[in-house]
Amino acid sequence: MTLEPDQLAEQGKQAFKNRKFDEAAELFSQAAEGSTGLMSAEMRNNMSVALLQAGKPQESLNAALDTDQVFADAKDIKRQGMALGNQAAALEALNRYDEAIEKHDLAAQLFAQTGEGDLRALVMKSSAAIKLKTGRVTDSAFKMMGSLEAKDNPSFFERILKFFLRFIK
Repeated sequence: MTLEPDQLAEQGKQAFKNRKFDEAAELFSQAAEGSTGLMSAEMRNNMSVALLQAGKPQESLNAALDTDQVFADAKDIKRQGMALGNQAAALEALNRYDEAIEKHDLAAQLFAQTGEGDLRALVMKSSAAIKLKTGRVTDSAFKMMGSLEAKDNPSFFERILKFFLRFIK
């Protein structure tokens, strides 16, 4: 019996939930091959996340490459930003930091357009962490400040951090 792409996708999500990342990636791959357009691009992004969790950053990057353009063509800005974020995460795992920062920044711009403050904050924090890791402390502080500004409902700790980061400016 051959499973339909949506059934494969559900099984992939279950495997991912059970931390069977290689199995999830394979199921998402099969779902992507059996579908077209937006669903195929979404399955490739799911596969990318599973592969990254499985410790396979190059395969993760390969899975997510160009999916942002599929979403851009469909004017699905949120998923375009998520695809760029997936690419950035894989690039970071490959120590390709400048490219990762560029993808995170593009994703942040898209999330700003859609009003996705929490997603924007998340990618900005990731960009700030890379900058901190690579010794760009001032840039990191500014990026972190921006991520805190973007967050819809900052926690108590984030509000305190925001207060202290003001003094770095």
